[in-house]
Order: sequence, then C-alpha cells, then structure tokens
Amino acid sequence: MVGLPYDCLANPVGAVRLTFEKAVSSGLNPSTSTGADWGAVDLFRQFLFDDGGLSQVPILNAASVKYLPTNSLVRFRGMIQDMLGNEVYVGAYKDGSTWRTNKFSDVCQVDVDMSPDMKFWERRLLYCVPVPGLNSWAEPLEALSNQQRSFASQQREKRPRDDHETVDHMELRSNQDCEDSPITKKMREEGHSSSSAMQQDTVKEGTTPSFGPPDSEINSFPCLVKVYDSPESDLKLNEIFEFIGVLNYDPELALNKDESDMQSNDLYEDDLVQLPPSKIPRIHCLVHQKLVAHDFVDGSPTTESNPSTIRGIREGLLSHLTAVLGNDGVAAQFLLLHLLSQVHARVDGVAVGKFSLNFTNFSKETASVFSKRLGLTMKELLPFTQQMPLTIEYLNSASLAPKKDYQANKLVPGALQLAEGSHLIIDETLLQAGTLNPTGVENARSLKNLTEMQQVEYDFQYYKMEMKADVQLLVLSEGKSNILPADLVLPFQPLSTSSSEIVDEAIVQTWRWYLAFLRSLSHSISPEMQKVVEEDLVAARQADRTLGSQDFSRLLTMSRLMSLSFGETSLSMEHWQMVKELERLRKERVR
Repeated sequence: MVGLPYDCLANPVGAVRLTFEKAVSSGLNPSTSTGADWGAVDLFRQFLFDDGGLSQVPILNAASVKYLPTNSLVRFRGMIQDMLGNEVYVGAYKDGSTWRTNKFSDVCQVDVDMSPDMKFWERRLLYCVPVPGLNSWAEPLEALSNQQRSFASQQREKRPRDDHETVDHMELRSNQDCEDSPITKKMREEGHSSSSAMQQDTVKEGTTPSFGPPDSEINSFPCLVKVYDSPESDLKLNEIFEFIGVLNYDPELALNKDESDMQSNDLYEDDLVQLPPSKIPRIHCLVHQKLVAHDFVDGSPTTESNPSTIRGIREGLLSHLTAVLGNDGVAAQFLLLHLLSQVHARVDGVAVGKFSLNFTNFSKETASVFSKRLGLTMKELLPFTQQMPLTIEYLNSASLAPKKDYQANKLVPGALQLAEGSHLIIDETLLQAGTLNPTGVENARSLKNLTEMQQVEYDFQYYKMEMKADVQLLVLSEGKSNILPADLVLPFQPLSTSSSEIVDEAIVQTWRWYLAFLRSLSHSISPEMQKVVEEDLVAARQADRTLGSQDFSRLLTMSRLMSLSFGETSLSMEHWQMVKELERLRKERVR
C-alpha cells in the first residue's frame, strides 16, 4: 500500500478499511450489511472540509494523470454523459476469521476463494467527460503543486517496472482479474450478470456492452466514476459534478494479448469493451458536489459589491460589448441581457427566463468579422461556449441529438448534449439553398425544439425522451432565421468593423464574476409595479393588435434581466422605462 494507513490523501483505501475494521469491532455485522456507509465518508468529509484538506487533493485531468499514483485521492470535474447502470462487486468477505471490505476499490486485499460468507454489494457507474466547451481560463490553474508532482513521481517510481516481477496482490489483483474465478461462476449460477455492469436499459441477448468514447472524444479525457450510497435522484444526466475519490488508473497494466494463457480472452476482446483502467481512469467516489457555471468563476472582486460598484462594472462591460459589435449600442444592450438569461422556471412546458437572440442583417463580409469576434468574446466571458457554423452539409450529416446504441449498449453523445449554463452561437450566414435529407430534417427539428422549449429529444430507438436544457442561444443570420425561432430578432447595424480594444485580464475577470453572480440572483415584482406593467401592456396591445402573449412574456423577461443587470432583485420604474425604450428602438429597426 502507498503511504500510511491513516493517510486520507495518499492511502484513502487504507483509511476506508481502517474505518471498516473499527465499525466491525463496534458491532457492525457485515453478513447482514447492505454496504451502507459505516463512517468512511464522514472521515473524508472531515478531512476535506473541516480540516482544509480539499486544497491538497490533486485535480485529475489529461495533464496531471501521468503523475498520479493509482489508489491515491483525486478530484475530477466533469459532466455526466452516460449512466451505465449498476455493478455488482465483492463488498465484504472473510479472510480467515477477519472480515475485510473491498468498497471504494477495484482490488482484492487478499487472494479470495468462494465462501458462503462473501457479500455482494452494488455501485453505480457513470461515464463522465470534461464539460463540453469548457474554456481554458475556467480550468484550475495548477492541477498539481510541485510538491504533489514530486510525491506522485516518487510513488510511481516505486512501482515495479518488470511485467514478470512478483507484485503485491493488494496492488494488482483487480475485480476484472477475478471475473472468471469461482466467485463469478457462482454469481452466474445464481443469476447475476457475468458482465460487471448491470444495465438499466434492456440489452439484446448475446450483445457485449461497449462504453468507450466515440472517435471525436478520444482526447476529451473521460472517466468512469463509481458511486456508492447515493440516491439516483442526486445524480442526473448532463449535470456537472466534482467527484472526489480513489483513482484506479495505470497504463502499465495494459493487457499483453499474446499472453492469452494468463488472462481470459472473453474479458478482453476489445480494450474499450470493459473500460480497462489502463485506458480510462476509474474514480471510486467518496464525496461528490454538484457544480454550476458560477462555480467555474473566481470569487467576487476585491472592492465591495454595492450598487455603485455593480453599475460601474455594467457600464464597463456594456462599453466593451458595444466596441465588439462595431459600436452598435442597441445590439450591445440586448446582448448584455442575453448573457444574463437562464431558465429559472418551467410552467406548462414553457421555459421561463430564456432569452435567445437572433442578430440579422449580416452580409458575408460582416459575418466573417463579427462571428469570429463574438465567438472570442463569449470565450473570454463565459465558462462553457460552443460555435456551430450551420450549412446544409452539416445538417445532413451531423449528430446533434444523443442516440442510444443498443449494439454497443451506450449513449452516443450529440452536439446538443450540453451542460446547464452553456452558450451556443449558431452561424447561419453560410447557409445556402439546398435539400435536407431525413437526418437534416431531424437536426433542424432538434435545433428548433432547443430554441423554443429548451429541450433536446434523446433517441432511445424504441422511444424518445425529452431532456431539459438551459443553453443561451445566439443566432447570426442574413434574414430572420427560419430554423431557429429566437425570442428576439434584431437587425444588426454596426458603424465600423475595426477591431475592439484589448482589455486587462483583471477587468475581464470582474466581468466574468458580474455575469455569473447576477445570473444567480432571484427576482420579484412588487404589486405596485405589477399593476404598472399590466396597464402598460394593455395599452400596448390596444395600440398594436399584432402583439401577443409571446411579446408580453419577452418584455417581462427583459424587465427581469434589466433589473439584474444593475444588481437589483426587484423591478423599479426606472428599469421598466429602460425596457420600454429599448423595445421602441428595436421596433424602429424592424419596420
């Protein structure tokens, strides 16, 4: 084992087993236990949060993984891209007269044989990937300190380098190695799955589950997270979490397929079939925390966040957006509201709070300039951003909505499987006349559904399921988009195409905080202001009979966003007047 038995950081498995031994000595009966936590999680929560140990835990990513020894404690931030069901494992067993546990581990503490005292428990399997569109500034600056890197390198150097050298069973005897043991054969006889993963979805008889990433995600550094003692409702598809747990990853354990006499061919037909730890890291999760976009932005600025400060930040950001948009101040004001929008409620299937924006009047010349400029601006301001250049060829060939592949028994991700709080720019300026094939029609429908309902329809072959989304959509087009019915359409009128100014990083960081913090605020309308708004909307309807419920809903959303842009949580007469003036300026352009 690595480190001291009490070392939560370097030897978390030892710490888990120590708490198990103490629990057994205090009366825990493993023969009747279901595997529920016996105090191990509390030990790690105290170490991480009460004793300040969280900052010492190295972050697992593609850069740091080569330094981190297996069985050490790590952190991984990622989005749940697929839920692979439950895995049955040997949770507790007797070593002579002593009870031992295999929880939070893929290794057997001793060489085990079939025993009636052996207890099988379950854990959930989650296929997680780094958040799609995560920008570099939102990643941790230093995944490993120099001290941690030095320590990790020392631990790896201590590991045997010779494949034929005798190694400690504690280090190398994995659950996978035991799958053709008498234990597993007994499990098969008793009706348990011979595969380690027991799928929630129905699988055709004779198929082999394959959960490896598609070609487009080979470099996305996925992780297989094994979760214990957590209700299913706590972890949902597409949610972002920070998982803290025990790492099981060692590329030196890659199978030598020529040595077929030493391993079962049934288990290793394909390196990706069983997600071996030599290819994709496993994390045995001890603690998990749900994250939102706000968690990827550093804390508040050093100055006090009073109304005057918020107003000053707003003015600076609005000035920057105006410069980015070629001195189109009206477009900049709408863009600011758009960046503060989010779905804060759903009423009768309507996503309340969304504010998709369609800038029109682009030519090929202006599109080439401003599409790139807007993309770069979103990248520097928001943690998760994507761009989608829309063409007939792209629509006819792309995979936008996720689909269940029952042959491989995995969810194949699509471009619209995005985390909550993502921003997506869709550039229609390259779209030419053409014919959509069935794939193109389906993709166009998926885009329309995301824009209107903030939902993406997942295809499970035998049925389809609407999954909720919360994606900020900015559409760039020559005329009003026929594919994406945005909440607000505004003709873009830049006064120049000159490049915008270079901004100091400290100021940009303040803008990031401003957008993330204000989006998280709640909002209300007082009875007095509600009466004023209602009277103004009735008067507007009498003056323009074309106004409908969607227009009123948009104005109410704009009023909420206008208040938030000033750091206010309730609508004032001043902000309502600003909304009406902004709407008047918009109407002048669309006439």
